[in-house]
Amino acid sequence: MKKILITLLLLTILFIASNYESTEVIIPKDSIRFRVVASTNKEEDQKNKKIIANNLKQDITTILKNSNSLEDSRNTLKSNLLEFKSNIDKTMIDNNIKENYTINYGSNYFPEKEYKGVKYEEGEYESLVVTLGDGAGENFWCVLFPPLCLLEGEENEKDNIEYSSFIKEVIDKYF
Repeated sequence: MKKILITLLLLTILFIASNYESTEVIIPKDSIRFRVVASTNKEEDQKNKKIIANNLKQDITTILKNSNSLEDSRNTLKSNLLEFKSNIDKTMIDNNIKENYTINYGSNYFPEKEYKGVKYEEGEYESLVVTLGDGAGENFWCVLFPPLCLLEGEENEKDNIEYSSFIKEVIDKYF
């Protein structure tokens, strides 16, 4: 009898979990995005995009660490454009990347995207955009304010996480 009750409980939990619908969240209009667009979808161009995006993201994380408002983030980004350009130049030299690029802070077009379960509508958004070459390739993008992509850089203890499943523990215990 005990096994039947546990089985029914597990089936009920699985049924509820499979029919659960998460609500869609849209970021606020008052946000700042970050985008690095590759020249093409060739493997080397995509690799270069990732190198530049990662290095810039590190700089931006440091620069915006103490920023706690949209206006403060906006002013900080605008006042550091030359530093970002310098970072890109150095990154390209260090990684032997021979590519022209543009860097722009302002209103830029973004296609619809989904990031960590959050839907972002297409449109013109305040953003920092780096376009490599012709900008015809896939892109890296995230949100600087609120700091959705900067939080990823703070997650350093991924190796120390232990995952478990309540359902598996119950099954192992009773069956």
